Amino acid sequence: MIDFRALRVASTLACALVFVSGAPAWGAYPEKAARVIVPSPPGGGNDIMARLAAQKLGEAWGKQVVVDNRPGAGGAIAFEMAARSAADGYTLLLGSTNLTVLPDMQKVNYHPIKDFVPVSLMAKSMNILLVHPSVPAKSTKELIAIAKAQPGKLNYATSIATSVHLAAELFKAKAGVNIVMVPYKGMGPALMDLIAGHVDVAFANPAASQDYVRSGRMRALAVTGEKRYSGLPEVPTIAETAIPGFEASTWWGILAPAGTPAAVVSEVNGKLAVALTQRDMIDRIAALGADLVGGPPERLAEHLNAEIPKWREVVRAANIRL
Repeated sequence: MIDFRALRVASTLACALVFVSGAPAWGAYPEKAARVIVPSPPGGGNDIMARLAAQKLGEAWGKQVVVDNRPGAGGAIAFEMAARSAADGYTLLLGSTNLTVLPDMQKVNYHPIKDFVPVSLMAKSMNILLVHPSVPAKSTKELIAIAKAQPGKLNYATSIATSVHLAAELFKAKAGVNIVMVPYKGMGPALMDLIAGHVDVAFANPAASQDYVRSGRMRALAVTGEKRYSGLPEVPTIAETAIPGFEASTWWGILAPAGTPAAVVSEVNGKLAVALTQRDMIDRIAALGADLVGGPPERLAEHLNAEIPKWREVVRAANIRL
């Protein structure tokens, strides 16, 4: 859910910096166009989130902020480019879950902590635990019981090395069950096979699956977030019904190359804090099945430091490779 208190605090601090000094301490920033590097092609959650940030920053500054799509290598191309860019405030990065998990899946030439400075944790999106209607489980506990009674009989559809894949493997580990993975090139085909009954289980983003749930073509047992999803409030969390403490979310945030001046980070964070309170921003991010987060740079730093060991254990246990 939206942390309006954190957003208001960040916005107030940013405004106070400008008011006290009369002008930003580093000069007339920005003096030229800036860019946001995105680790994926146009379209999809990463690209949409980056374009929202770029639009709002551009409007606030009266300067162009372009989106620079650099797909490939699971995101490594974009992450390495951003890490090598000048730390002058004119290159930003749209970071997501892959930034922190990729180093454990393949060899990369960047470090998710040492090579970047956190700017803003923009949003998080949970996933939904789904089953085909023919699966008799009506709850997460019942699904776990079935899986334990018949190890290896149930299967789950997923796109490899994605947040839904990680969520499924975390679920298997925490529940102590053997559910067989069926890999797909994307979650679109995976969900079609779930609807057709070719697979039993899947984890999927709310934006991609909630309409199928409402129509009865698949059953939602639980969500993977810390709180229930506002679009399906009757669906409980996994944590409250079966596995205490369970949480698996996709995140999106803005980072900058290591060494970017603190004043620049504060400026960008403050502008985004204001943007995250605006109704059009809230509505467009909600359409992705996501919740706004916001807050100071330290909030993203804490999130990154928690994500790395959590998913490293999952990746290594499941031997997930790209």
